[in-house]
Amino acid sequence: MDPHDPAGSIADMADRCRNWGRWGEDDVLGTLNFIDDAKRLEAARLVQTGRTFSLAQPFNMDGPQRGWRRRTNPVHTMLDTGTDAEYGNQGFPHGLGGADDIIAMPLQCSTQWDGLGHIFDRGKAWNGRRAGQVVTSDGDHFTGIETTVDQFVSRGVLLDVGRALAEDLGCDEPELPDGFAITFEHIEATMERQGITASVGRGDILLIRTGQYGRSLREGWGTYAGGPAPGLSFTTAPWLHEREVAAVATDTWGFEVRPNEFESAFQPLHQVVIPNMGLFIGEMWNLEGLAAHCAAESRYEFLLTAAPLPITGAVGSPLNPIALL
Repeated sequence: MDPHDPAGSIADMADRCRNWGRWGEDDVLGTLNFIDDAKRLEAARLVQTGRTFSLAQPFNMDGPQRGWRRRTNPVHTMLDTGTDAEYGNQGFPHGLGGADDIIAMPLQCSTQWDGLGHIFDRGKAWNGRRAGQVVTSDGDHFTGIETTVDQFVSRGVLLDVGRALAEDLGCDEPELPDGFAITFEHIEATMERQGITASVGRGDILLIRTGQYGRSLREGWGTYAGGPAPGLSFTTAPWLHEREVAAVATDTWGFEVRPNEFESAFQPLHQVVIPNMGLFIGEMWNLEGLAAHCAAESRYEFLLTAAPLPITGAVGSPLNPIALL
């Protein structure tokens, strides 16, 4: 990685990690192809106690968005209320009343998956298709998020990098400082410290906890959306490629370290792993409760279900991931 040559470094890394054609020219699943029936059965056998954890942030107007890229927090509005029912103006017979509501929000305003149509590399989308052929004003015609709705069920692995490295970094809390780049050496050190249940391999959905979300709960959102953050280093792309993970999610807004490691670059790791590797990225996941439980039990693997909403043609989707231990 040459920090002074982002274009050349991105092109070289894209060539190194590219999966175009690996699953055929019509493929829409990318790295989700690593999850097969045997993998799901393996994941199901991990359930021991029945304990569940939701990994979603709340979807409300108090969320992290600040309006950048026209991303706003969810706006929840009631269409019918108990007051309407009391006044009897809803038109129902025999005293029946009810409530209805509506929500308006960008699909990537809180806990979400980035779909394969979300990021392009030099005019190309996943599997080498033309970006303008894939996503138009009518949506994603090839890799819309609806193509993945029954795919995100696999073995989940939590790597609590914030907790594993905090003491080494002199941090008072089990979390990483903003701007900290997580390298593959940091990832493997975390795996070693957490033990055998933290091994990462083919078809796993990898969760990376930095601790930034927990810090935001204590101190307020601040610049959580789009500002400085710990995250994965650009140099982790080959590690993710070689491990054949199905998807990766973090507790930060942008997955990769911010500020980015190149001069005059924006989200270069996204540019490599989504359109070239076909890797699904999750962002803004709430890993705090799960991480505390995993640390107490010294167990970091679980059945994970993380289905997106089947929104036809969408390039991302909100979701409520569930870890079942």
